[in-house]
Amino acid sequence: MALRNVLQFIILGLLDQQPLTGYELTKAFDSDIGEFWSANHSQIYPQLRRLEQSGQITHQEEVSGEKLARKRYTVTTDGRAALNDWLSAETEPTVGGRDEFAVKMYFIKSPDDPRLAHMLAAQLGFHEQKLAHLKIQMTRKFPNGQNNNDYGHYLVLDHAIRRETAYCEWLRSANSKK
Repeated sequence: MALRNVLQFIILGLLDQQPLTGYELTKAFDSDIGEFWSANHSQIYPQLRRLEQSGQITHQEEVSGEKLARKRYTVTTDGRAALNDWLSAETEPTVGGRDEFAVKMYFIKSPDDPRLAHMLAAQLGFHEQKLAHLKIQMTRKFPNGQNNNDYGHYLVLDHAIRRETAYCEWLRSANSKK
């Protein structure tokens, strides 16, 4: 099965929440969406053009300052329909992401390998930092716990926290087995 262009649906979903500029869309990938999907401006802006050409989004020009004009994009009825179709479609399970650390672990032959302790400690530091960031995000976005207006966002953040917690536990366990 061909890979779907998921980026178009992420953009439609973000624009369905509120009208955004290309810059604001790019920044969304530095925070919330960036926790589980990455895209940069060189992917986002061409996708905005394609979505607009297909009639799924439209824009209004805004003037900021004396000369700076920017486009604020909104989802159209056709775009909302495409988003809803995508949300309703079956999702392929995520299998075998790229994990360079896991590949390196695969080739470690002995628990006495002198590189192992540093590798595990470095990964643990990274994942503990990521876990702390996710917990801060959860506290900021959902100070009173689950929110029914952003329930999906809550579930994704909860999943990410559980994933990072489990990864940290696994790294600690691997380090104690040496």
